Amino acid sequence: MTSSTLADFLLPTGFACPRPAAVLREGSAVLEAGRYAWRVAGEHRARRSTPYAARPADRHGDPVILVPGFLAGDGTLALMARALRAQGFRTYRSQIHANIGCTLNAAAQLETRLESIALRRGTRVQIVGHSLGGMLARGIAVRRPDLVSNIVTMGSPMLAPGAHHPSLAASVDLLVRLSKAGIPGLMSEECVAGSCARQSFGESRQPLPAGVDFTAVYSKRDGIVDWRACVDPLARAVEVTASHLGMAFDPRVIDVVGDALLRTSDVSAVEVDRGKSA
Repeated sequence: MTSSTLADFLLPTGFACPRPAAVLREGSAVLEAGRYAWRVAGEHRARRSTPYAARPADRHGDPVILVPGFLAGDGTLALMARALRAQGFRTYRSQIHANIGCTLNAAAQLETRLESIALRRGTRVQIVGHSLGGMLARGIAVRRPDLVSNIVTMGSPMLAPGAHHPSLAASVDLLVRLSKAGIPGLMSEECVAGSCARQSFGESRQPLPAGVDFTAVYSKRDGIVDWRACVDPLARAVEVTASHLGMAFDPRVIDVVGDALLRTSDVSAVEVDRGKSA
């Protein structure tokens, strides 16, 4: 089952929407959140027992911006951002409060944000995108390799954006109806069936320019999207065992993301600002 307004080209042959019962797998997000809390508690204990002079030097390279998925905002990636800062990365919010609008407008907003960060830091930026956020990252990396050094996607169905759970299809239909009713700032029919959708999908399928690294994280336990649609043949694919929602905070996924970011980061002993994300 797909959204009644969704264009056929967003669900190519070979991909399928998860069955309604697949969403039950998302219940493991509770365990994944517990795993995060346990990791944080252990790190606090270890840090308190380690003399300051014996603590490892912090590492940082290109700054990192985290982009939330459909219906989500920056807060959903706050735990991952915190963990990455603890590893020495400088993180930034996307300033997307709710990812429910036109994808082209969201991409333009994100591009402006990247320009600001790149100008401020004097370097290109790494993008970590969850679900729809990863698809936005993929398109921007194609257009603006001067701004992007690396992208890491998590559960992002780039090969078939329409291969999502029926509950998301219902949400898309609702947003389109509300947009037709005159409510501004919401996803319109053009975004899921018109030129906007075609442009966004086309950009996400183009080869990445040289010098832009790409890691695609996916899980066969994903209860929201078809995991096969997340395995971009142009990316370094990494399988994890996590729910779709849990990818945002499962420490095992965070470790994978951190490793992918370090591949394009210059290791440095310079102290990283441990304050809140900018």
